[in-house]
Amino acid sequence: MRRIQALRLVVQTKSVILNKRKLSLHVKEEIKHALEKKQPVVALESTIITHGMPFPQNIECAKQVEDVVRQQGAVPATIAIINGKVEVGLTEDEINILGDTKTSVPIKASRRDISYVVSTKSNGGTTVSGTLLVANKARIPIFATGGIGGVHRGSETTFDISADLTELGRTGVAVVSSGVKSILDIPKTLEYLETQGVFVATFGESNEFPAFYSRKSGCQVPYFTENVDVAARIIKTHRELGVQSGMLFAVPIPEEYALDSIVINEAIEEALSEAKHDGIKGKNITPYLLSKIALITEGQSLQSNIALIKNNAKVAASIAVAL
Repeated sequence: MRRIQALRLVVQTKSVILNKRKLSLHVKEEIKHALEKKQPVVALESTIITHGMPFPQNIECAKQVEDVVRQQGAVPATIAIINGKVEVGLTEDEINILGDTKTSVPIKASRRDISYVVSTKSNGGTTVSGTLLVANKARIPIFATGGIGGVHRGSETTFDISADLTELGRTGVAVVSSGVKSILDIPKTLEYLETQGVFVATFGESNEFPAFYSRKSGCQVPYFTENVDVAARIIKTHRELGVQSGMLFAVPIPEEYALDSIVINEAIEEALSEAKHDGIKGKNITPYLLSKIALITEGQSLQSNIALIKNNAKVAASIAVAL
C-alpha cells in the first residue's frame, strides 16, 4: 500500500494539472516551467507513435524528434492520451508503452474522439486535429508534424475531408509540416484551407507547395518565408491581432530523402486501389495507405517520412526560439 502511495506521489510531483475550459491537461513540470518562463515549447503529435509507423521505428522516431527539438534549444511537448489522461509531454517510459500498440491498443484520437477516449480511460494517439486542440488549451503556439490531413481523393462522392482542416480554421496554433500527405487531393485541400481562413506559406525561397514525399506538388501558395525570423514575426503578429484561425508553414522534404514524384504517385495509386478492394474507409484509410506505400517502395517512403518529420521539428523548434 505504501509503495502504491509513493508511486502516486512521484507522478503528482512530475506533472501538474491545468483545467482549461473543463478539459484537464496533465502538463509535465518541465513544460509547465518553460511556458511560465515564456521559453520555447514545440507541440508534437502522437499518431506517428500509434498509427503512422511500424514498431519499433515508431518509438525510435518519436524519441529522435524530441531530441531534435531539444538540440535547437526548445522543449518538446508530445501530446497523447494515456489511461484516459490527456498528457502534455511524455516520459520515455510512456512513449515505450504507447508505442507497443498490441498492448496499449490506442485509439486514433481526433477532436471528436477525445471525450470517448478520456471517459473510457483508454489510450489515444492524438491526430493533428486532436493535438491542435490540446496545444491551444495548453497555450503552446507552435506544433510540428509530418503532414496534415486534408481532402481525400474522390471526396466529391465520399465527402471524406480531414478534421485537421476545420481545426486549423478555428485554432490559432502555427503548424509546421511538409504540406499535406501526398495520398490526398492537394489542390482541393489548399482551396479548403483558404475557405477556412488558414494562413498558408512555404518555408524556403519558393511558393511551390511540397507534396510530402516530394519537394514539389505543382501547386503554388500566396506566400513564402525565407527564414525562421520571418516566420516568427508572422506568427507573433497573427497572435497579437487575435486571429483565431491557424497557420500552416509547409517545409519541403530534405532533397536527399525526396522520392521521385512519378514513382511515389504510382505507389499511391496502387495503394488506393488495394484500399478500395479491401473496403478500407474513414479513419483507417490513412494508416492503411501509408503502410501499403511503405511496402510498395520497399521501405523508402518510411525513411523519407522519418527524415521529413525530424526536419520539420528542427524548423519548428528554431521558429519557437525566435518567437
